[in-house]
Amino acid sequence: MSKQFTLWTNKYFVAAAALTACILWGSAFPVLKITYAELGLAGSDTASRVMLAGARFFLASLLLFGFIKVGLRRKVTLAKEHVLPVVVLGLLQTGLQYYFFYNGLAFTPGVKGAVLNAVGNFFVVIAAHFLYADDRINPGKLMGIAAGFAGIIMINWHSRAGFSWSMSLRGEGFLILSSVVSTAGTFQAKKLGGSVDPVLVNAYQLLFGSLVLLAVGVSGGTGKELQYTGLFWGLFIYSAVLSAAAFSIWYYLLKYNRAGEVAIYRFMIPVSGALLSAVVLPEETLTPAAAAALVLVAFGIGAVNYWQRQESFRPRRRSSR
Repeated sequence: MSKQFTLWTNKYFVAAAALTACILWGSAFPVLKITYAELGLAGSDTASRVMLAGARFFLASLLLFGFIKVGLRRKVTLAKEHVLPVVVLGLLQTGLQYYFFYNGLAFTPGVKGAVLNAVGNFFVVIAAHFLYADDRINPGKLMGIAAGFAGIIMINWHSRAGFSWSMSLRGEGFLILSSVVSTAGTFQAKKLGGSVDPVLVNAYQLLFGSLVLLAVGVSGGTGKELQYTGLFWGLFIYSAVLSAAAFSIWYYLLKYNRAGEVAIYRFMIPVSGALLSAVVLPEETLTPAAAAALVLVAFGIGAVNYWQRQESFRPRRRSSR
């Protein structure tokens, strides 16, 4: 057994690595909000937001290619049979996911966005019940789904006005779509992990996805002259580094572990995203309703993935003939 395999399957290292990746992803919520403010991006300037996303992930891919070539001293070529699957992964994991994420977050508060972005996991569980015979909803999963949707209700609860579905497709709807696409990309990455080095997969999927985003952004044109401050450049570089690091860690974890064992740690994305948004963004606070929603969604994700993991360890019954 190789040392690398032992390291990436050690339960303590897996927990630390998964939590690190999820906290990095969670930090993207306040970072992106501050980036928009620094640039002076107008709400209607969709093209500039997509261009920003494309540039970020293009830089992240270059950083990874350099790390593979210089740091790991490995080849950066991709076998022909892997090109199409990696292109599909790039379209899902980077192209579509971040088109929805960048535009949805522009119209949603950071704390609320962090909670809603995680809810897509529950939709995937529901869809899997109808698509796969061995992935049915059981009482444990149902409890997790109920907690997640209760979190949606709580995040839309206003102390003065009571309950209000203050949601829009362009804002909250896009964030939920972003999460659904991300989950689909996770399964695609799991398939590729067994035959291609995870860091190389990440580099190419970031490259392909970023080129799509840049093409969409260029075709849409820019709304106005943007303000490129020193803080913007610092946040831009940080965003590229976090993408390169978080996705690489996550793909390595998927390569050596079952998807259900790793996915349970995704509860930390909304937790860290909401807490960091409340701390860093002056206009946002963690209200009692938002805190309750955060707990419910985190519990829901944990419960769903716990029961998913229990099922993965349960031996399958052989069908009698």
